[in-house]
Amino acid sequence: MIGLFCFALAVLASPFKSKLRLEAENAVLRHQLVVLRRKRRGRVQLTNLDRWFFIQLYGWFPAILKVLTIIRPETLVRWHRAGFRGYWRWKSRPRGGRPQIDTELRVLIRRMSVENPLWGAPRIHGELLKLGFQVAQSSVAKYMVKRRGPPNQGWRTFLRNHAPDIAAMDLFVVPTIGFKLLYAFVIVRLDRRDLVWINVTAHPTAEWVARQITEAFPWNEAPGYMIRDRDRIYGSVVRRRLRAMGIRDKPTAPASPWQNGVAERLIGSIRRECLDHIIIFGETHLRRIVRSYSRYYNEIRTHRSLDKDAPVARPIQRTGSIRSFPILGGLHHHYARA
Repeated sequence: MIGLFCFALAVLASPFKSKLRLEAENAVLRHQLVVLRRKRRGRVQLTNLDRWFFIQLYGWFPAILKVLTIIRPETLVRWHRAGFRGYWRWKSRPRGGRPQIDTELRVLIRRMSVENPLWGAPRIHGELLKLGFQVAQSSVAKYMVKRRGPPNQGWRTFLRNHAPDIAAMDLFVVPTIGFKLLYAFVIVRLDRRDLVWINVTAHPTAEWVARQITEAFPWNEAPGYMIRDRDRIYGSVVRRRLRAMGIRDKPTAPASPWQNGVAERLIGSIRRECLDHIIIFGETHLRRIVRSYSRYYNEIRTHRSLDKDAPVARPIQRTGSIRSFPILGGLHHHYARA
């Protein structure tokens, strides 16, 4: 009864519809019959031509949604929007212009801007031209790393530039087999972590420390700064000697051994890799042991802070048979090609 009533209303309203709208609705109904006759089993299979037909008629006559039965209205609207996006993507496709920059070149530009915070686009552009890259300066500026503040050097660069002029010194205690105490004095440079001087005494004094500093550095090779702790042994004699050699005295803050971290790390390495495994008989024995370890530390032992190299750079050997040489009685070994 309801269907008959709806049909009667449609018949009464049809004279008031435009002829084109009626033709569009009839075309949609006929095309739906064609699609249904084409159906074999399962769901209705629509081709791209079917979708294009419905979308085109929907664009001209949106009222055809009322007579669509094989698809939902929201499905047709989704098709229309996808077609709209595809059309404008096709309209916006690149048509020549400036060639795109390779990924390798973009990575190189970002690397240069990160490694050289003081460089601008003209400097990086000049380096790229010397490397054989043909690129515009505006493109270099586009792919550089953006910084919020003014370019500044990092702490790593700052310390690397000042480390060659800085040395550190410290004393540590070594017990002997007879439970006596000996004192070892070390001086280390911060740039290559090389152990400049090491000596032993049973009775350390300020005069003895001042003499060790003089023997460690020739007058033309003295560092600009010397880091030390606030031990009372570094008295006025030591300070005058440092001043006479042109070295600026830099004591650490009270109870702050971390401020002399390089010397503390060196002493820790000497203990862990040498003295913790040897019983010291006396002053002469200790002096021989620590000097043997000093040669191993400077010339053979690799350091992570030096990219796995020794303070005195070791050459890379690629040919020859590998031989092992014992150090400190076999506590460590040196491997070299013969």
